[in-house]
Amino acid sequence: MTSTELLELLILFTVGYPSLMATIWISGGLYYYFHWERRQSRETVAPSREDDPWVTVLVPCHNEAEHIDETIGHLFRQNYLNYEVIAINDGSRDDTGPRLDALARQYPNLTVLHQPNQGKATALNNGLRQARGEIVVGIDGDAVLDYDALYWMVAHFRQSPRVGSVTGNPRVRTRSTAIGKIQTGEFSSIIGLIKRAQRIYGMVFTISGVVCAFRRSALQQVGAWSTDMITEDIDVSWKLQLAGWQVRYEPRAVCWVLMPETLRGLFRQRLRWAQGGAEAFLRHLGAALHWRNRRFWPLLVEYVISVAWCYGMLALGGLWLVDLAMGAPVSSWSPLEALLRWSGGLLVMLCLLQFAVSFFIDSRYDRAMYRCLFWCIWYPFFYWLINMATVVVAFPKAVVRRRGQLATWTSPDRGERFREP
Repeated sequence: MTSTELLELLILFTVGYPSLMATIWISGGLYYYFHWERRQSRETVAPSREDDPWVTVLVPCHNEAEHIDETIGHLFRQNYLNYEVIAINDGSRDDTGPRLDALARQYPNLTVLHQPNQGKATALNNGLRQARGEIVVGIDGDAVLDYDALYWMVAHFRQSPRVGSVTGNPRVRTRSTAIGKIQTGEFSSIIGLIKRAQRIYGMVFTISGVVCAFRRSALQQVGAWSTDMITEDIDVSWKLQLAGWQVRYEPRAVCWVLMPETLRGLFRQRLRWAQGGAEAFLRHLGAALHWRNRRFWPLLVEYVISVAWCYGMLALGGLWLVDLAMGAPVSSWSPLEALLRWSGGLLVMLCLLQFAVSFFIDSRYDRAMYRCLFWCIWYPFFYWLINMATVVVAFPKAVVRRRGQLATWTSPDRGERFREP
């Protein structure tokens, strides 16, 4: 095979993979909508009853002084009767601890735990040991939970004893800058649509750590949250599904979240996500390859190909820059010219179709999201590059990271200055 033919194959792969996956996500998302979601949208919240399962809401906090009053205040307005809230102060350096203690005096069903900074997973495990609910819900200390969210997530555990976890529907609250507006579309078309499709195809890559519910017995069976994983939500998703538990997606369990609105904050967040995915893949690959977990194989294949695509894009860009540096005219890259002529437009059209489908589905939960539609045009050119770069950097970091090393956290960029009320 000549070098030109190899280059053509590389170009076809870098174009064909996102096109194929966009088609799969669109098809799966639409099937999920017409098969389940359209019917579910007509259901209403029933009055809470005394025999409803007891729910424990865990709120791990690290330097959340600016947000914790709002987060806890909304939690105690839930349209659900039997629940408690446990807030875990993970070594905050601001006045999160005193604020939580004051809130505990205001809300009798709020328990506050204090611990040294040992990471989100350690905080969740600490709260789990004190929890009395058979259903455990975790939300971040800067999130605002919709008043009906507990009801909708608990309904899945009632429907089937095989359900081990339910992931909610995070909606971006910081959308006053271009980065925030693009993320609003991303959480719908990329994250939300992918979760719908993966629910149809059998396995979910990850729950959303910012809002998720668990059957307590399932959590205990898999050893709860791993304290040495960069992203505890991806890890626990894999552990539950590999143990035979089902993970579901509940789009009506809306949770409003703060996201980075600076390039530096966005890159650090995506680098963490990418490293967490790589760590989960490397740790659980052996178990996932067993025949009994064959339903997990498509998820493994998709992950491996996605990593290969990132490195393929890096190689293609490197070759192009080398040719330019050596003085080779762009016209000598005939395969690239062909790619730009017909496939570039196809990719953009598929991406916009994916956004259109997801906006149509998700607008019932977030009617203001259409204001961000224009900004999603820039997603393929901007976020693909960031995601590619983070995967390329993160995978080697995951390979060399020492197992057993405690995964502590630092306060992320939440875009508070740009938050909309």
